[in-house]
Amino acid sequence: MWQNEQGYYPYYQRNCSNSACLNPHCQCGENCKCNHSHQCHEGWGNNPIYKKQKVSLKSSMRLVWEQHVYWTRMTIISLAFNLPDVDSTIKRLLRNATDMGNLLKPFYGNEIAERYSKLIREHLLIAAELVKAAKAGNQKDIAAIERRWHENGEEVAVFLNRINPFISREEFQKMWFEHLALTTQEAVFMLQKDFESSIAVFNKIETQALEMADTITAGIVKQFPEKFQNKS
Repeated sequence: MWQNEQGYYPYYQRNCSNSACLNPHCQCGENCKCNHSHQCHEGWGNNPIYKKQKVSLKSSMRLVWEQHVYWTRMTIISLAFNLPDVDSTIKRLLRNATDMGNLLKPFYGNEIAERYSKLIREHLLIAAELVKAAKAGNQKDIAAIERRWHENGEEVAVFLNRINPFISREEFQKMWFEHLALTTQEAVFMLQKDFESSIAVFNKIETQALEMADTITAGIVKQFPEKFQNKS
């Protein structure tokens, strides 16, 4: 089975009806024009490009965002029901911030990667605080924590746009705020023990997280085209 250079397997499913396409994670659907070669497509089927580097970055970016939402959900569950694994789960959740930052290092260097990791870590810690406050029913604390959470989201969008003009501040902030809203819904339903609704919201969270991952990948590819050119 295909895996990227970091040895990770992609979690998302292939969406391609072209039997001649050998790309194991092609998302081109009925528009795929691959012809017995490994390649991805810019714009879902237009302008085929032969770039192993882009495929690797996209799969790795999607992986860390999948892990971001999965470990967030596991943390919500552990906090909501006082599970004995809560400290270990939060520790693993926070590692996601480092993993996200590490993906930026080859393009922006250590300092920017560490700053990004710090912003993501703050986002994750605030999320845990919010669940604790919601569980305690402290509305005053909830309002204050939600303000900090959104301020952090604004910082993330500004930061990404500052280092990469191909990532729109407005569009990414809108996606980020949607991520916050959905995660809040997920936590509330879990605390109410409405498990079916929590799962339904999580399905939206997962889809939306992949959109954010792809937005960052697309911006990096546009900013550093020389790193993604075919070297044959």
